[in-house]
Amino acid sequence: QVQVAESGGNLVQSGGSLTLSCAASGRIFSLHSMGWYRQAPGKQRELVGSVTSTNTTVYADSVKGRFTISNGNVKNTASLQMNSLRPEDTATYYCIALVSSGTGPPQYYWGQGTQVTVSS
Repeated sequence: QVQVAESGGNLVQSGGSLTLSCAASGRIFSLHSMGWYRQAPGKQRELVGSVTSTNTTVYADSVKGRFTISNGNVKNTASLQMNSLRPEDTATYYCIALVSSGTGPPQYYWGQGTQVTVSS
């Protein structure tokens, strides 16, 4: 089994910065990518961005130029650096990891989420 855990959520003022971390652990043969989704109350979960094991990144238009996703220095970790935060960035942020465990096709694993609240 694979576990994914996020950390770093907090309350921050508009215009501020925050860094979220994600770590995957357990039966990991190969980690292909890590990504971040977010879900605000009453809204659908949406992709924030992702990074592959070869450092290719993808971002939602709403966060381009403000957010940066990168692989961590520690194996099987990633971070989400968020700058110029806006009240509309308020949401629960979820990390997702695409993992091969050595048998069968790669699978996605979700974290439990971490709350980010941006005050105006």
